[in-house]
Amino acid sequence: MPTAAPKVCACGKVVPPGGRCPCRAKADAERKARFDKTRPSATARGLGADWRKLRAAHLAAHPRCCRCGAPAAEVDHVVPRREAPDRRLDPTNLQSLCTPCHSGAKQREERRQFGRTPQ
Repeated sequence: MPTAAPKVCACGKVVPPGGRCPCRAKADAERKARFDKTRPSATARGLGADWRKLRAAHLAAHPRCCRCGAPAAEVDHVVPRREAPDRRLDPTNLQSLCTPCHSGAKQREERRQFGRTPQ
């Protein structure tokens, strides 16, 4: 079975197949840190103490991902908060998801359906 050839990064380092160059990883981390400095706090985004309490209760009642059955780490709004702000604390609008399901498939679906997802 053939394997992929190593790549050469823009900095000149050889990167194994499926790997990332340390310079790219560092640049990504710096970019994300710059973005996080401009991002409002969780409370300012509507995720204050009332949300944290509801989230904890939901995870206790539904500890498994509704998509794959893995242990859930995220509580997601079925209809995004941007589309239905009045349902922000509605327990019927919540679902438990594992991090890969929440950060991958669910976010792609929301981008396709509703446009860019809010942070």
